[in-house]
Amino acid sequence: MPYHPHSLALAWQGRRRLALGLIVLLLGGCSSLYYSTMEKLGIEKRDILVDRVEDARDAQDEARDTFRSSLARFQSVVATPDSELKAKYADIRDAYEDSQAAAEEVRDRIEAVEDVSEALFEEWQDELALYQSASLRRTSARQLAETRSQYRRLIDRMHQAEDRMEPVLQAFEDQVLYLKHNLNAQAIGALESELGRIRGDVDRLIRNMEQAIAESEAFIQRFQSQ
Repeated sequence: MPYHPHSLALAWQGRRRLALGLIVLLLGGCSSLYYSTMEKLGIEKRDILVDRVEDARDAQDEARDTFRSSLARFQSVVATPDSELKAKYADIRDAYEDSQAAAEEVRDRIEAVEDVSEALFEEWQDELALYQSASLRRTSARQLAETRSQYRRLIDRMHQAEDRMEPVLQAFEDQVLYLKHNLNAQAIGALESELGRIRGDVDRLIRNMEQAIAESEAFIQRFQSQ
């Protein structure tokens, strides 16, 4: 059965990322050795940066859906009879733990983006001195400045979304703890009064994440077109 070109591309990307992951494990935490090895394999820092921005975008996209789903699960507790409260407590506890895991994934992806971008910009800056042509040096320096400017906007958006996660996680944790210690009808009344605040926090978080995702897309498209 013939393969669709898109399926082949996805399969190739999957194999490439698996290979990169294995190399990371083999080289441990040494970033400079990792980047040097990648370049010997024909994979430049710019390629790694694009991959990591894509990973960060995907992590934020997944976290946005997780937080949205978790909020829906919290809201469902308000209408829960006492007889079902213990089961609902387990559900929102799981929702909180899912949100924690999604938030940690976002943080890890952002750190990976920052690591490779620092190495890439440092190398780019150093190599400006190697040009013999003043005209080409100026053009490259201008591209570096423009790329750095766009990258700063991108990483600021990512950190804004990251910062929004903590108050939402704290609000979720508060409700989990409160239900844990107050599995009764009074707990439901208290939860209902808090839902408006939680809903507002989640809405703001989702807007920030959508902005960061859009910035990631723009950065990837611009970088790949150079």
